[in-house]
Amino acid sequence: MFLLAAEGGHHTPLIVEFINHYLGEPVYRFQVAYTKPIWDNYILKPFGTDAEALFGPYTPETAIPWYTIMFVIACILTVAVVSILKGKLSEDDPKPGQLTLEAGFLALKDMVVSVVGEHAFRYFPVIATFAVLILISNLMGLFPLFMSPTAHISVTVALGIASFVYYNYVGIKENGLLSHLGHLTGPRLPLILTLIITPLIFAIELFSNMIRPLTLGIRLFANMFADEQVALIVSGLYAPATQFLLPIVLLPLAIFVAVVQAFVFTLLSTIYLSEVSHASHDHEHDHHDEHAGETVVAQTI
Repeated sequence: MFLLAAEGGHHTPLIVEFINHYLGEPVYRFQVAYTKPIWDNYILKPFGTDAEALFGPYTPETAIPWYTIMFVIACILTVAVVSILKGKLSEDDPKPGQLTLEAGFLALKDMVVSVVGEHAFRYFPVIATFAVLILISNLMGLFPLFMSPTAHISVTVALGIASFVYYNYVGIKENGLLSHLGHLTGPRLPLILTLIITPLIFAIELFSNMIRPLTLGIRLFANMFADEQVALIVSGLYAPATQFLLPIVLLPLAIFVAVVQAFVFTLLSTIYLSEVSHASHDHEHDHHDEHAGETVVAQTI
């Protein structure tokens, strides 16, 4: 991000140009032959537009978008960073990387347990993946030759859809489809009120749940994009001096925004998960009481 600010605007990273130089032509031919007709004839035609108006001109140089390449790099970096921090685990002489990883692990674990409960620890790997991947994606824009993939709405909405699909999957898996939909109907009401108010509550809750991927994605995109735009505007106030001095001053703020936005996305995804995931304590308690009763009856007989 700050490299771009120093240069006065966005540019295509060299790695994006390199990949499109070798892979752009076949991808471009595939898009023109298959995906572009689908967008033009079946999806965008009713709205009176086409794929090029929405996505920009189709060319070999832009066949693979920068945000797609950056997101793939972010996924690779996520695996690499965790592996490096993990290193060789040691209980007697933990290394700084291990201590950093453990501190982050414990902080994230405490948040998940406090929001959802102890039973949610089985879903912790997915939540932690969201946290680390989004954090690294946010921070990528601070380094030369990289851009933050989360500064593009396609990536953030895709992450929002992934969160939406996951917590609904958990809800259906734990409660069944009908019970999962039932939690959208609100509290139990008398029969007359149920016939009048419950359908209204269900419609409102269903709508609010359906727009969650969009709200998650827009919130993350808007903050990351705004952070980049602020850096570009401020750095251009008194060029060239501000192009080199102010980015350094704004660096702590950029890191803060990246961390906070990763935390907010992860926290909201965890809250959504808490709405559909419930501890099996009650079921286990009933099951235990049933067996205890059977034991007492057997001993009495």
